[in-house]
Amino acid sequence: MSRNAKINTLLLLLVAALAVIPLALGLGDGKEEPFTGADAQAEAAITELKPDYEPWFAPLYEPPSGEVESALFALQAALGAGVLAYYFGVRKGRRQGAAQALARAAAGAPEAAGAPEAGRTGPARES
Repeated sequence: MSRNAKINTLLLLLVAALAVIPLALGLGDGKEEPFTGADAQAEAAITELKPDYEPWFAPLYEPPSGEVESALFALQAALGAGVLAYYFGVRKGRRQGAAQALARAAAGAPEAAGAPEAGRTGPARES
């Protein structure tokens, strides 16, 4: 197994452990909503400390239910992951293309240097 494969496997196991350990240890037991988001926890803390607090801004869109809010969050995460995957794929493709071009140039391939193909007959191609 290569070094990168070992690192990737270790990272995957770490992410799985981060997801499973809180559930296995029962860290959310005894709470009404054990795994609420940070926004909900902050709102609860603010209303507990200062009940007459009024927010400075109102949300632009208030989802009709928690399920719709979760779906929109999942869609946002999926779009972000897609953009990152596209970026890293393009970057890797460019790196591989540059490496192939260098390998062709080092091998002395005429196409890499821009020279016409050896033994080619017919009219010259215009670029």
